[in-house]
Amino acid sequence: MPQIHHLNCVKIVSPVNDNVCGHCLLIQENDKLILVDTGIGLLDIQNPEERIGQQLIDMVGYRFDENQTAIRQIEKLGLDPEKVTDCIISHLDNDHIGGLADFPNATVHVGLEECDNYISGNPRYLKTPLSHQPTIKTYEKLDLNWFGFEARKVDIDTETEIYLIPLFGHTLGHCGVAIKTEKGWLFYIADAYYMRIELTNSDHPVNQLAKMRAEDNDLRLSTLDKIRNLINEHPEIEVFGYHDIEEFNFYKN
Repeated sequence: MPQIHHLNCVKIVSPVNDNVCGHCLLIQENDKLILVDTGIGLLDIQNPEERIGQQLIDMVGYRFDENQTAIRQIEKLGLDPEKVTDCIISHLDNDHIGGLADFPNATVHVGLEECDNYISGNPRYLKTPLSHQPTIKTYEKLDLNWFGFEARKVDIDTETEIYLIPLFGHTLGHCGVAIKTEKGWLFYIADAYYMRIELTNSDHPVNQLAKMRAEDNDLRLSTLDKIRNLINEHPEIEVFGYHDIEEFNFYKN
């Protein structure tokens, strides 16, 4: 069974929360390393205005630290970053894929709708994170079901069961990632919520931010309802997102 490392590869300071994280996963199975989202990369930190742009840096509230990049954290674990063969991507916003260029030989796995949305010229997306032209493998709708969710099995040569789970709304192709471990299922829901409190408190200020950033807010709210139902019906499944620092600290500690 795999070993799962929890990495915080982003720091954002926002009016809603002064310590917003980027909760990436590193799956270690035998000699293979697989990243689930990548956070901000070395090139972003070395050339932030060129790669991201000052306007977006200021709007988002990025804080840059080379030691927080996935590649530096992998090295700190005593692992070889060149053994990252695959990167499974929830969606193509910059804070989730800025680090892809640090693993230029890794295959990128992403939902078909998200890839189509990206190449359509949608102005929400930056082109620099994929300018190194990685191999991209896309996943379309299949007749598979995972606890009531549509599921798309990720095609990687690994014993670990991994599925992309469509959670549309934040973007038109946004997906979560379900991973089978020896203890059960992990369900990484990426930006389906920014903070877990969105599931229980519709008046929290983070809800307005989530609405503003959603490409389809009705779909986003429908996705939240499905996640609520899953948590209520299957408490044995570990559910967590990308930006909630309290969730990250729970797993890191």
